[in-house]
Amino acid sequence: MARLETPRVRRRPWALGAFLVQLALNAAWSWLFFGSHRIGLALLEILALWSAIAITMLLFWRHRGLAALLLVPYLLWVTFATGLNFEFWRLNAA
Repeated sequence: MARLETPRVRRRPWALGAFLVQLALNAAWSWLFFGSHRIGLALLEILALWSAIAITMLLFWRHRGLAALLLVPYLLWVTFATGLNFEFWRLNAA
């Protein structure tokens, strides 16, 4: 018997892919900032991370709203970390 796929099921791989991308970006930011002390590059990378989290939330929202809402504290934390990263970059550029 053929399995019928709903649009919701077809979007699932995109949501999972976006989650994996933001997870990889999170690991890369930690390595850039703490491991290699590339503060400027880490700042650019964390902006990409913030965007990836927002996209993940949007895709999760289309599938299950609660999953997207559970990422709100993470997005807020990354927003705060972005501000700190910017200040480190600004103070070290002087």
